[in-house]
Amino acid sequence: MTDDASVPPAVTREQLPCDIDELRRLFLFEKLDSDQLRWLCEHGRVELFEPGTVYAEGAAATCFYVLIEGAVVLTRRVGGDDVETNRTAQPGVYGGAWQSYLGNQVPQVYNNSMRVTVPSRFYVLDAALFAQMMREWFPMALHLLEGLFFGMHNTQQVIGQRERLLALGSLSAGLTHELNNPAAAAVRATSTLRERVSGMRRKLGLIADGAYDPHTLTALIHMQEHAAERVAKAPTLTPLEASDREDEVSDWMDDHGISSGWDIAPTFVAAGLDVEWLDRVAAKVTGETLEGAIRWLGYTIETEQLMNEIEDSTTRISTLVAAAKQYSQMDRAAYQTVDIHELLDSTLIMLARKIGDGVTVVKDYDRTLPKIPVYAAELNQVWTNLIDNAVAAMDGRGTLTVRSLFDREHLVVEIADTGAGIPPEIRDRIFEPFFTTKAVGEGTGLGLDISWRIVVKKHHGDLTVSSEPGNTRFRVRLPIRQPSRAE
Repeated sequence: MTDDASVPPAVTREQLPCDIDELRRLFLFEKLDSDQLRWLCEHGRVELFEPGTVYAEGAAATCFYVLIEGAVVLTRRVGGDDVETNRTAQPGVYGGAWQSYLGNQVPQVYNNSMRVTVPSRFYVLDAALFAQMMREWFPMALHLLEGLFFGMHNTQQVIGQRERLLALGSLSAGLTHELNNPAAAAVRATSTLRERVSGMRRKLGLIADGAYDPHTLTALIHMQEHAAERVAKAPTLTPLEASDREDEVSDWMDDHGISSGWDIAPTFVAAGLDVEWLDRVAAKVTGETLEGAIRWLGYTIETEQLMNEIEDSTTRISTLVAAAKQYSQMDRAAYQTVDIHELLDSTLIMLARKIGDGVTVVKDYDRTLPKIPVYAAELNQVWTNLIDNAVAAMDGRGTLTVRSLFDREHLVVEIADTGAGIPPEIRDRIFEPFFTTKAVGEGTGLGLDISWRIVVKKHHGDLTVSSEPGNTRFRVRLPIRQPSRAE
């Protein structure tokens, strides 16, 4: 069953006689000779269209249309809306299957929609006959047009690929740096941990020699367990607070005859242990064995801290690897249903070094948004381009806001920055291929063009920008329900 509401209104058309002199007055045909004009009338036709749709975007391109008299409106589908691209009553304007001369080298579908607003007459030529005419009448022009069409297409592909590779190289360098820091920290912590465990073994040897009676040993073990628990719950101190407490602990150790107390005092303070806790240790251990007990407890605290550092470092490495895998969509289907926030987070992690410490990142997510079907790896490229541009616009200092929200059956992602803004005179050009305000060698001018194509062409969404000094927002609208790839 067909839903009548989804079908464009039928256009009433009437076939009329073809007048050679009338065709000659159209700018498109004015240089043709009489034989060529006669061929057009013999092989084509003149049709009268009542107001309505002449052809629809995406349908098989079967005819080439030239306006003789009337008024036409051309539209392109952007997201869920039909955006008007041209409105004219100029005789001789044309549309339809004008790329049919390229044959099967490109998809032969209408790349826009045409409707008439008043009764309009068109010269109509079947696509196959239009292609034949171009090949026979204008062979040299045909080769030039083919070269221009595919040359531009190939150039955009090559430079687009280069831009992706440059971005990948930059991200790889950043990822290597980010991975190196926790890996080096884990190696250092492991080496130090080995030394502390060796010290603990020596202290255990002294204990085994009977330096501590069973009652004292039991108390020390309880203290050891309590110290390990305190490490996990240690408070965060300011530098001034830490310095004051270290002085107190160091003085306590000097008073109790513990040599080099200043060296181990920071370990106890970092674990949240103060002089009151040390007094409880001193109350359970005789003076001759107090220093050994303190150092044994110090080793315990250090091993806990080092194991926490190793855990934090390896967790950071695991997080970075997971983010890289999410970002690249390695081992995943190209088209899949995802949580858009996972894509945004993985991109922010991958770009963390490039964003830098001077930029504050604010994430304002609507976590109630549903998962949507997308080309995930390509959307990550969009986020990369928009975030990279935003950071560059702020010159490394400002606020980057990444926001998600719901808007009339669309999921919206906003990338906002507090940079100087986009001048009004170039705002309409920023999505043009090869247009860039960056210095030579710093940009290809394809980042926003590629982003627009991914969002609009591939996801049937919309990419817009609003800008004023201190508030530039790129807004990506993606339909909650994507058409199937077959559609």
